[in-house]
Amino acid sequence: MKIYGLSGKSGTGKSYNATELCGKMNIEGIIDDGLFIYANNIIAGESAKKQETKIGAVKTAMFMKDSHCASVRAAIRRVNPASILVLGTSDRMVEDICERLGIPKPVKIIHIEDITTEAQRKKAREERGGAGTHVIPAPTFQVKRQFSGFFLDPRRTLKSIGFQKNIHTEKTVVRPTFSYMGHYEISDKVITDIAHHMADNTLGIAGITWMSSKNSDEGMYIRIVAQFEYGTKVRTAAMALQRAVYDAVAYMTAFNVLGVEVEIRGFKFK
Repeated sequence: MKIYGLSGKSGTGKSYNATELCGKMNIEGIIDDGLFIYANNIIAGESAKKQETKIGAVKTAMFMKDSHCASVRAAIRRVNPASILVLGTSDRMVEDICERLGIPKPVKIIHIEDITTEAQRKKAREERGGAGTHVIPAPTFQVKRQFSGFFLDPRRTLKSIGFQKNIHTEKTVVRPTFSYMGHYEISDKVITDIAHHMADNTLGIAGITWMSSKNSDEGMYIRIVAQFEYGTKVRTAAMALQRAVYDAVAYMTAFNVLGVEVEIRGFKFK
């Protein structure tokens, strides 16, 4: 297993450029901010970007929690990639992460200044400082499970790195808890109001008589009890309501909606 490092100060674009660098150097895996990413999939780990404080983020990125470290170690042994890129804010941090995870020392450490221009690093610092945004080098559908309730912005790029060779990459921009300017919260009533609004605009639905939503670290599960208009094709209307509520809640709140259950509870004449 060959280990490479990518070193640079916080907010200079390491995560943003990691996937392209892996494509150019045929590196299979990435260790970044507490996550082990392989083949565009988050295989194991906890994201430092989800921690509530900067100190907590640093500890997570360094795999200081034994259970976290052990789970990523096991995942690396199971996947056994030929090569991994380890990201850190310094050469020493890269080496310390390798030691914690029980993987070989880097054969080469690349510095962010070697692969980006000053203008690119300045733009990255402005986005970090002004908007408080961070990049995770994985597709949004992979990230959303860990970041249910966080607003995510997918970034897709296509870069040419030589004759007839292109790299398709997708990464996700997220604003971590520790960079929020104030407190952000979505009340249960918001979910209820969204569901009622979608029911009012779904053909064949007479109304919602009861509903509940249960939220966890992985996402939200919604249960709806509804009445249907007499003569309605129940299955079609129920599926339409299910899809409408799922799409609306996911879009408006950024929650990872695990499922929407619609229970049929009688009919109502017009």
